[in-house]
Formats: sequence, C-alpha cells, structure tokens
Amino acid sequence: MKTLYYSDPAFLQHHTGQGHPECADRLTVIDKALATDNFASLIRVQPSLADDVEDKLQLIHTPAMIQRLLNNIPNQGLAYLDADTVVSHGSRLAALLAVSAVCDAVDKLCQAEADNAFCSIRPPGHHAEPDRPMGFCLFNNIAIAAEYARTRYQFERIAIVDFDVHHGNGTQAAFCRQPQVFYASSHQWPFYPGSGAATETGVGNIVNVPLAAGSNGAELQKKYLDFIFPALRAFKPQLLLISAGFDAHKNDPLASLKLEEADYRWLTLQLMAIAAEYSNSRIISVLEGGYNLKALADCAAVHVACLAGIKSV
Repeated sequence: MKTLYYSDPAFLQHHTGQGHPECADRLTVIDKALATDNFASLIRVQPSLADDVEDKLQLIHTPAMIQRLLNNIPNQGLAYLDADTVVSHGSRLAALLAVSAVCDAVDKLCQAEADNAFCSIRPPGHHAEPDRPMGFCLFNNIAIAAEYARTRYQFERIAIVDFDVHHGNGTQAAFCRQPQVFYASSHQWPFYPGSGAATETGVGNIVNVPLAAGSNGAELQKKYLDFIFPALRAFKPQLLLISAGFDAHKNDPLASLKLEEADYRWLTLQLMAIAAEYSNSRIISVLEGGYNLKALADCAAVHVACLAGIKSV
C-alpha cells in the first residue's frame, strides 16, 4: 500500500491554552510514533495552502460563519469562540492548512498517486456545523473533503465512518439531506454534543450506533457487524473517509468507553476490506479526538500501520 502521511509544524501553532485537552502535543506524539524505521514506507507530505481554500470552506460552511470565525482570530493571546473552542494567532493558518491537506489527499488518491492517506491535522473538525464552530472544531475538515470529492470528481457515493467517542454532529448536519454521502457513527451516548440517537437517519443515509458508557470492544464490534458494515456494503462507497478519533480508548480522560489498540486494528482492517471491495482501496483518514497522549500515539500507530500494510507494529 502507498500511504500518504500529512503533517506540518503549522498545526502546532494553533494554541488553545494551558491545560486544554486539544493541544499541540497530540500531534507531536503521533509524529514521534510514526518516525521509527517501521514507518519508513510512508509518503510524508507537508501540505501547501490551497489558493482557493476559502472557496473550499464554502462547500460546507456559510460565508457568514467563515467570516465571523476568521474575524475572531486574535493577533495575540487567545480568543474563545465558545466555552470549549479556543483560537490563537496561529489558528488561521492551521485551520486553512488542515482543509488544504484533506483536499490534497482527495486529489492524490483520485489521481492514483497513493492508495490511502492519514491526515495528522488540527484543529479537528467533525463537530463544526455549517453555521458554527464548536467542540474544539473550527472548520469541518472531513465534510469539506467529502463535498470536494463529490463535486470535483463526480463521485455518486461517498462514505464517512466516524469512530470518535463523540458524535460528529457537524458532519451529520452537513449531509443529512444528501443521499450521495453516507455517514455512520459509533459514539458514547448520551454524551456530548447530545446528538446521535439511533433514530436520526437523515434521508436513509445516516447510521448512528450509540454505545452506553463502559462499553468495550466486543460490544462495539457487534454493533459494527450488525448495523454499520451491512449498511456500508449496501451503499457501495466509491470513496471511504474516516473520522479517526481515538478517544474511545479505555484510558482517555474525556469519555468512558473501553476500547483498546486491538479494537482500532480490527476496525481499520474491516474498513480496509470494504474499501478494497468497493472503493479501489481509497481511504482518507482524518484525525479527530484522542486526549491521552500515550493511548493516542499507540492507537494512531496501529491505525496507520494497518493502512500502510505494516505487520510489525
């Protein structure tokens, strides 16, 4: 497998304040974990800022939301968009570069330059709704990537699978009336942000799998086998996107699910098998949550090793 690995020092300049769980150290530990000889085969990409990046934002977000967010980025210090969502001077470049990275991954996969990609980017995105940032998220990176792929490359069936411990309310809001995009989410529930009930099905393109606090890997696997994988196979995606949050790990401080590294390996391999069947193996995985630094590094390494066909991790 040819696997792209997107990272850039600019993502570290999105400062969120002392003690904030969504911090630059998250990317530093992932980069260190993927710097070993085991990962020498990764194709390392430093994304460039797309000339039309603000047009790409409008694929999902309203012009008013974009302008309001960018206008609130401070020249120095921190600014709070809500109680959880913080921006600094470096947030503008980081957020725009994150969107540029995921869209570049779409381009490279669609032009057969690689099989799959992992975008180690921040700020994360899946909580950002079309008209507001929230939940540590500024722009919805994965939703923009999906809509860019749909409009630029005329895909008729794009799937997003979100295994972050929190429901991706922003991604669901972006596509709940768009049958060409399938969205499936497994998440702790009831929990932040309050959405993600099993009854939320969009136009038949949304599959939500709520998990009670304390659920472990066996319970998650059963839900995927019973609900998400059959629906995903029935959809026959031409491109598979993953909102890769690793905060359902048993050691994560912000949630109460009990996944382990082996569960992320299983999930990744299962999704790769579906992508091989329907999507010409095309997968773009985009980092979302994960706030225990060791668990995040270990799980991301397992996930990327699977994508790259590396057996020794």
